[in-house]
Amino acid sequence: MIVGLTGAIASGKSLVSAELKRLGAFIIDADLIARRIVEPGMPAYNEIVAEFGQEIVCPDGSLDRKALGRIAFSNKESLALLNRITHPRIVEEIENDLAGTRQAHPEAIIVVDAALIIELGLHRKMDRIVVVYSDEERCVERMKDRDRLSETEARERLEAQMPLKEKLAYADYIIGNSGEIEETMKRVKEVFDALASERKKGA
Repeated sequence: MIVGLTGAIASGKSLVSAELKRLGAFIIDADLIARRIVEPGMPAYNEIVAEFGQEIVCPDGSLDRKALGRIAFSNKESLALLNRITHPRIVEEIENDLAGTRQAHPEAIIVVDAALIIELGLHRKMDRIVVVYSDEERCVERMKDRDRLSETEARERLEAQMPLKEKLAYADYIIGNSGEIEETMKRVKEVFDALASERKKGA
């Protein structure tokens, strides 16, 4: 069974993903893939530097992701350009990882953790969609704390994604993450058990 795990940026997908892994799911993390494809020497890296300039390159040659983010999220054209470079490669790598994991573990619950799973059209390849919900203010505060972003930068990133209400329309399961962590973990277990039950029934 292939499960898409999505939600707004900083909604708590990583927390949910880690718990699903602990419960026995196999995780394909789109954020890790996104980092992998822009390592120095990779085609996406070369294209990004060519388009955005040396100011986004750290002294060690790696991408300065924060500098790139400031440029990309400052206007729609820059973000669209970055997405054209990275998104097809991210999708390709996710599909490759999916194929390999399914072959090695045909009975597994495989979770694709990706904020843009619907925007990328990957939801069509999923058996079920799980949306992690957290209210906007909590997402903004998490980004400010976690990524050291300003209020404006955090909101720009949220606004660049599909509105959460639209994502919820695709959800087979919703996991709330606006309250206590214990409640979130309880709900994760409920969803995992439901998915495991569906898998056994061949749903």
